[in-house]
Amino acid sequence: MLHAPTLVTAAGGPTFSRIVAGAWRMGDWNFSVEERVRWIEGCLDLGITTFDHADIYGHYGCEALFGEALAAAPRLRERVQIVTKCGIRMVSPARPEHRLGHYDTSAAHVERSVDNSLAALRTDHLDVLLIHRPDALMDADALAACFERLRAAGKVRHFGVSNFTPSQFALLHRRIPLVTNQVEASPLHIAPFYDGTLDQAQDLGVAPMIWSALAGGRLFTGSDADAQRVRGVLARIAGTRGVSVTTLVYAWLLRHPARLIPLTGSRRLDAMREAVAALDVEIDAQTWYEIWVAGNGAPAP
Repeated sequence: MLHAPTLVTAAGGPTFSRIVAGAWRMGDWNFSVEERVRWIEGCLDLGITTFDHADIYGHYGCEALFGEALAAAPRLRERVQIVTKCGIRMVSPARPEHRLGHYDTSAAHVERSVDNSLAALRTDHLDVLLIHRPDALMDADALAACFERLRAAGKVRHFGVSNFTPSQFALLHRRIPLVTNQVEASPLHIAPFYDGTLDQAQDLGVAPMIWSALAGGRLFTGSDADAQRVRGVLARIAGTRGVSVTTLVYAWLLRHPARLIPLTGSRRLDAMREAVAALDVEIDAQTWYEIWVAGNGAPAP
């Protein structure tokens, strides 16, 4: 019997499910509205209540697909937490005014993006808004003031960032409390474990969300030496534990004391179930380091 994901409350912030459902590929699934509703319900049945979006996903189309499902089953909205991101101006037919892809954290762009996301998602508020990528022109004071206006208007309840370095996170967090930093981490991308990102998260009590936990599938299909080495170690350990490699990878991430919150974005509920199964897998420190050393490509000194 799978245990429901433990809920993690970010310091002063919202409650997330320990596994998050990512909707970034929803535009490729070719699901009907009814199938999207069933997918959301299936995630909820597994204890996954937090759903991750970004305005640019699906060339600005995935939020609307999710919103159609919420409109078809309004009862779902009160059972889910919606996280979305903005701050990337992507060149797309959906945004003909964008002549160049770049980052934009100006108040005008953020406020317009929030209004667009609210309309697409068919909701009156976002549970969490993240700045998608660091903006070299970010004015931290102006952005914090923008966040305060959005909160006062009832449009956004909490704020965070994605892909920020520790210094970039601190710059904004000193001005307004942030509830997460969504970063890439996997056995093939271990930089956050030693570059200060997860140290900062643990120090501040801000649980980080983790994207590309399976290295974009490279853990399973990569032909490079790093992928083959890590895959061999994972397969051996997973075999001795009687779990799938997918479950083992999520358990490895969940073992970290910074309370990592991994994202998984499959259309298949069986794949979501594999992620949730990680909550029932305990990993001792030596086993954890076996995987870390494989990803590092060299023994720990």
